[in-house]
Amino acid sequence: MELVNIRQLIDPQRCFEAVRQLRWPNGVRCSHCDSDQVNRNGRDESQAHRQRYICKACNRSFDDLTDTIFEGHHKPLEVWILCLYFMGLNLSNSQIGQELDLPESEVQGMTKQLREGVVKKPIPQLNEEVEVDEIYVVAGHKGHPEVVAQKGREGRKRRLKGRRGRGTMEGEKPPIVGFVQRCGEVAMFVCDNVQRSIIRPLFEKVVARGSKVFHDDYGIYDDLEKWGYEHKTVCHSAGEYARDEDKDGFFEVHVNTIEGIWSLLRSWLRPHRGISQELLHLYVGFFEFVYNCHRRGKKLLSSLIEILVNPESYQPETR
Repeated sequence: MELVNIRQLIDPQRCFEAVRQLRWPNGVRCSHCDSDQVNRNGRDESQAHRQRYICKACNRSFDDLTDTIFEGHHKPLEVWILCLYFMGLNLSNSQIGQELDLPESEVQGMTKQLREGVVKKPIPQLNEEVEVDEIYVVAGHKGHPEVVAQKGREGRKRRLKGRRGRGTMEGEKPPIVGFVQRCGEVAMFVCDNVQRSIIRPLFEKVVARGSKVFHDDYGIYDDLEKWGYEHKTVCHSAGEYARDEDKDGFFEVHVNTIEGIWSLLRSWLRPHRGISQELLHLYVGFFEFVYNCHRRGKKLLSSLIEILVNPESYQPETR
């Protein structure tokens, strides 16, 4: 008995309709000059539901996928949409390959391109009350033997084990610095290390001056007041994890929000065994988008398609 292939259950026509609706919510516009003086111009020969257009303003042709990440591939659109859906469910490349009946190496190329498109999203801008913290993730050079050779050692045959404590990119335990606005968005950055020369530009890029920043007692945050931020410290080294400073019964000084997000991130990365340093920022950036999206399942898929085909107009939902 032949098993049902999930690709056979996806309607190509609805995939193209979804792309058109999310790319041009107010009507088709020319991908070259942005004019709305557009006429239909037949269908693509290889994909019957792929609409072609001609612009009356610039007299140039385009179609539903022109200048999008879905253009120029031999795999049909519905395969890419399914792959994106499975990525939103956090399936590994191996699992996606089994579902789509594709080689894992081919799926890896597809997911890499899709993640690269998603992480081009605008950097969140945070203000008011912001928590900051960092974690360290073990990441070597899996799939990059040339880098291993430059380090003068043989490739590992067993899983890379990180040293205890804080790490660096060079030490194959890169730090991830995270900022989260309470009741708002999160921003994450994979860094070479956590020196102040690296941390300060991240604050200036993400956190508005004058915001109140909550952090632990790591010394890299000691200069926050000089950088233009009010800040409060929770002293983890002394066994303190939350403090009611104004005695109103609410323990407002803490970094529990960002630490909860770290737990989610570790769970998110777990199915993807052996993520390399070269790709870690793509996985972290994809998780950041999913967290800030506040959607799951089919609703998340719509947001993922929208950020890929219409990034200029995409706006995340507010809490």
